[in-house]
Amino acid sequence: FSAGFAEAGAAGLAAQNELSALARDHAIVIEGPNCLGMVNYPARVALTFVETAVQELTRPGVAIISQSGAMAVVLSTMLRSRDISISYSFSTGNEAASSIEDYLEYLLDDPNTAVIALIVELFREPQRFLELARRAHVRAIPIVLLHPGRSSAGRQSAATHTGAMTGDHEVMLAHVKAAAVLVAKDLQEFPDFLELLYRGRRATRAGTIVVTESGAFKALALDACEEVGLVLPTLNDQDSPALRAVLPRFVPVSNPIDLTAQGLIDPDLYRRTLEALFADDRFGTVVLGIIQTDEVTSRAKFPPIIKALREISTDQLVVFTGLDEGAPVPLEFLSELRRLNVPYFASPNRALRALAHLRGAHLPPASRWLASQAVELPAAMPIGTLSEYESKQLLTSLAADFPRHRLVKSLSEAHEALIELRGPVALKAQSRRLPHKSEAGGVRLGIEDSAALDRAWDELAADIAKYDPGLELDGVLVERMAPKGMEFIVGARRDPHWGPTLLAGFGGVQAELIKDVCMFPGDADADYIEKQLNALRGAAVLHGYRGSPELDISALTQLLMRLGALVTSDPRITEIDLNPVFVYPKGRGVLAVDALLVAAP
Repeated sequence: FSAGFAEAGAAGLAAQNELSALARDHAIVIEGPNCLGMVNYPARVALTFVETAVQELTRPGVAIISQSGAMAVVLSTMLRSRDISISYSFSTGNEAASSIEDYLEYLLDDPNTAVIALIVELFREPQRFLELARRAHVRAIPIVLLHPGRSSAGRQSAATHTGAMTGDHEVMLAHVKAAAVLVAKDLQEFPDFLELLYRGRRATRAGTIVVTESGAFKALALDACEEVGLVLPTLNDQDSPALRAVLPRFVPVSNPIDLTAQGLIDPDLYRRTLEALFADDRFGTVVLGIIQTDEVTSRAKFPPIIKALREISTDQLVVFTGLDEGAPVPLEFLSELRRLNVPYFASPNRALRALAHLRGAHLPPASRWLASQAVELPAAMPIGTLSEYESKQLLTSLAADFPRHRLVKSLSEAHEALIELRGPVALKAQSRRLPHKSEAGGVRLGIEDSAALDRAWDELAADIAKYDPGLELDGVLVERMAPKGMEFIVGARRDPHWGPTLLAGFGGVQAELIKDVCMFPGDADADYIEKQLNALRGAAVLHGYRGSPELDISALTQLLMRLGALVTSDPRITEIDLNPVFVYPKGRGVLAVDALLVAAP
């Protein structure tokens, strides 16, 4: 429980290091310091200064591991209010001699734990955590993570666009999500996700149907589902005869279904509707969006719904959500729903958002396909931030295709290159001191003849001299202009903690402003990469938006996989940036126009 260690400055850190050494030398486990201790609910052991109620564990529960003691207590309170059993609560504090990963490893073999909740500000052993997360997934133990700090700038690299667009938090998210960890963004989502996993692990099918009592809410539900990416299968009278037979004739078969207010005069309507839905194998989840209004209305609606849920057998997940948050609902009804493993949400949007995320939690981790894909780079590879020409020389045969180009040292050689490349061409100043050539005026585009080449050569030289009078160029790259395609930014970086990480997203001059990008581990397979590309905000463009051709997603995916193999194979590569990459219509491939590679000794 002690404070005044690493969190208190240099003297506290020295004391904590001494404590760590003592623990290591004498095989002592220390939890903390600067923590609230632990609670072992199955054994009724509470090593904490927080008053803690005894909780009978009637089924495997949620285990909490939190670096923040206060947040562990907050989450425990939230879970108890929802009648969710807690197996353990560990507060790890400064982690002088034990870490999040130690407690996680213990819980993977604990029969009292069904779901693990993590509150982590800093992973001390990222690679160990990822391996444990993959083991948890194999053992069907979901992990939900709350990680404060997504708004911090994190470490950024000015060398490449990729570095500027991948802060610590984003890199962490890319890796933990690929290891099947469900990430909550705030204290509202966190208990919502945990409750669905705790009560709803029976859900095996993907389809969701919403049953409500308001035509207006049908439209609101469709809006909400589209926003969070929860697909509702469409229904009609012809494909749903069992449902058509039990609904009043004035209620059309649809998804969502609007029962209107008919349940108030025909309470058995709820049962008939649920029976038809429970027998329909298109659905794994049924969401009941019920208008509660007041206690009188609740006492008219809840009993027939609860009776039907109790008596009809189903392996589907049923979620109950009120439409009118704040309506007085007798606690006896909420308790009975939870005894039947039916989560209760006061807000429909929270329920739909949590369901959408839950679908992602059951995605398998990216397969480890790189074992036989090692790439060999030259033993004498240049070190530092390479020029575009040097980068392309290394990448051409290993990862990417580029337009035809030639490095020249004089205007006369540039004229030879113009003839050889059969223009139009671009001129690009080459120097390791010019990672962003455009900012220095070091690029001229669309040069078609000798006169234009003469003018462009003189202008480029003048702009470079103005930008950096003492700069000596390695040469000028004369490159055939690439056909225009959809601009993407593609990159790879070796994060010192999480390892090789890939980035892809829509490029152009506004790339860093819009940041419509996705990230994934360097060993992600094709299926995983394509799923992330299809989750981009502008993904519709990839599939032929408003008459435009479908783009070559497969070629873009293969480029990313080659980059992943490259940065994973050679630890000297710290960053690769390809921007822009032109993605062409399906079957026509991709072409990287610019390249920048950063290599360490």
